[in-house]
Amino acid sequence: MTVRTRFAPSPTGFLHIGGARTALFNWLFSRRYGGVFVLRFEDTDTERSTNESIEQILAAMKWLGLETDEGPFFQMQRLDHYKRLAGQLLEGRKAYSCYCSQEELVAMREEQKKRGLKPRYDGRCKERKDAVPDISPVLRLANPESGIVKVHDLVHGDVSFDNSELDDLVILRSDGVPTYNFSVVVDDYEMNITHVIRGDDHLNNTPRQLNVMNALGIKPPYYAHLPMIMGPDHSRLSKRHGAMSVLGYRDAGYLPEAMLNYIARLGWSHGDQEIFTIEEMKEVFNLEHVHSAAGSFDEKKCQWVNEQWLKLASTDYLATSLIPFLQELELNPTLAPPLEQVIKIQRERASNLREMAAKSLFIYREPES
Repeated sequence: MTVRTRFAPSPTGFLHIGGARTALFNWLFSRRYGGVFVLRFEDTDTERSTNESIEQILAAMKWLGLETDEGPFFQMQRLDHYKRLAGQLLEGRKAYSCYCSQEELVAMREEQKKRGLKPRYDGRCKERKDAVPDISPVLRLANPESGIVKVHDLVHGDVSFDNSELDDLVILRSDGVPTYNFSVVVDDYEMNITHVIRGDDHLNNTPRQLNVMNALGIKPPYYAHLPMIMGPDHSRLSKRHGAMSVLGYRDAGYLPEAMLNYIARLGWSHGDQEIFTIEEMKEVFNLEHVHSAAGSFDEKKCQWVNEQWLKLASTDYLATSLIPFLQELELNPTLAPPLEQVIKIQRERASNLREMAAKSLFIYREPES
């Protein structure tokens, strides 16, 4: 079996630490086992998806060195694939047309709440025989009404879900655009993805996706749901914890090797080792050592890792990397002394390239009287 992994971001914003870790783990796993790494943009949220986000994500992955083998693919360019397979489910009576209006669905849920029931679709259109004039229906999966769905997860172990808790999810909207839980199944199947490695906020989606696969007669991939990344206060990581987008760290003067090193250790370990080269990570990364408990982002630790890499990286590499930061300060890096000498002076004194450039002002400018 050829290992095939994928990174499938929604292009609705920048690539942040959590998404970068997901991309890295998929990339490392494919590289460890001589496999294929696929990039796919899940862009069906047309109101929020932007070309700017796509460009930012691609730029961030390029800076990190996470080269892809296939893609990028775009879901909005694959609508005919989803319609074809949804049609198969409809013909096989494994899906049905639902004509309920939004007002009807809201009233249904409110009534369920009054009765102390969990709000969910009650399947009222499942046995409908005739189409409703002038209404474009959605398609719903006819979810099993009983039984257990067991998710075999390589990080969390076996996790079971009761079908009675899952309603008949919409798989195709009235405009022909698929919902997430349907499109991801079709894409992973048609792209021959063998391992789905993603955040554990998707674990609760997995039983729904397994039921879609069962309806389509598809063999499921292996799953590995990665732990959340939390801030120091144990709440979900956000800007207020100091975390920036990946390109924010680039612009702050961090080295890509340091960022890969740091985010790899957010939920994965290899003994007590803290500093890893890319080649070392490719040799030793495995899912067995991914933790099920949430990782904690530490800005000071991230800075420390970058400091170690400023000491470890070659002088020539740092000299090339420092030039843009010197130029931002309107300094001419071609003036004496050679950049290599500047690096040797400053590499032990700076936390990042931007700080290194600022601390080198006295070398290139006459002191002010």
